Amino acid sequence: MEMNKDTRDRIFAAADALFEQAGRAGFPTVDAVRKTAKVSMGDASNAMKEWRRAQTAQAAPVAIQVPEAVEQLHSQALAALWQAAQDMANESLRAAQAGWEAERVEADTLNKQLADAYEAQAAELEIAQAKITEVEAQRVEAANHAVELAGQLEETRLALADAKSAAERAEARAVEIERRATDLRAELDHAHRDVDQVRAELSAAKARAEQDAATLADTREAGAVLADTLRAQLATVTAQAEAAQGTHQEQRKAFAVMQSELDQARKEASQAREDAATLRGQVGAMKDQQAAMLDAFKTAAKDGEQGHGKAKK
Repeated sequence: MEMNKDTRDRIFAAADALFEQAGRAGFPTVDAVRKTAKVSMGDASNAMKEWRRAQTAQAAPVAIQVPEAVEQLHSQALAALWQAAQDMANESLRAAQAGWEAERVEADTLNKQLADAYEAQAAELEIAQAKITEVEAQRVEAANHAVELAGQLEETRLALADAKSAAERAEARAVEIERRATDLRAELDHAHRDVDQVRAELSAAKARAEQDAATLADTREAGAVLADTLRAQLATVTAQAEAAQGTHQEQRKAFAVMQSELDQARKEASQAREDAATLRGQVGAMKDQQAAMLDAFKTAAKDGEQGHGKAKK
C-alpha cells in the first residue's frame, strides 16, 4: 500500500530536523523519527529507507571492456587513454564500493534500530496490555461490587418499606386503642354514675324501710307483710347494686388491659420510627458508597482507555 504523501512529508521533516539537531553527525533512529512524526513503525521504517538513500551519493556506472575495433585502430594511444580511463573507472568503482559499503553499514544500523524500536514498542505494548488487563479486572470488580451494593440497597429499601408499614400499622393501632380507651372511659364514667344512682336509691330505700318499719311496728301482721315486701325490694335493689358493681369491676379490668395495649402500641410505634431512621441512614451511606465506587470505576475506565490509546500509537 502506497504511503500517504502527507505522512511521508512529516517523516522527512522530522528526520531532517533531528539530523540538523545532531549536527549532521549521524542519521536519526527510526524510533526517534516515529515518535517525533507520530506515525506507525511501518511507515517510519519505509520512509527512513528512502530518506537515507537520498542522503547517500549514487555511483555512476562505467565501462570495463575496450571494444576490439577501437583497440585495433589506436592500440598505443588508446591503450594509454584506456589505462587512464580504467584508472578513473577503478577510482569510481572504489568510490561506489565505498558508498555501497557505507550504505550497507547504514542498512545494518537501520535494521538494528528497527529491531530495537520494535522490541521497545513490544515492551511498551506489553506494559500497556498489562495495565489494560489490570484496569479491566478493577472494572469487573467495581461492577460486581456495584451490583452487590445495588442488591443491598434494594434489601434496605424493602426493609425500610416494611418498617414504614409497621410504623403505620402501629400508629393506626394506637389510634384505635386510644379511641377504644376513650369509649371505655365514657362507659366507665356512665357505670360510675349508675352505681352512684343505685347506691342513692339503696340508701333511700333503706331509709324508707326503716321509717316504714318504725311506723308499722304496732301493726304486727301488716308490718310483717310490709316488712317482707320491703325486704324483697331491698334484696332486689341489693342484687342490682352488686351486679352494677361487678360490671364496674369488669369495665375497670378491660380499661386496664386497653391501657396496657395502648402503651405497648406506643412503644412499637416509637421503635418502628427509630428503625426507619436507622434504615434511612444506612440507605444514605450505601448511596454514598455506590457513588464512590462509580467514580472509581469511571477513573479506572479512563486510565484503561488512555493506556490502550498509547499502546496503539
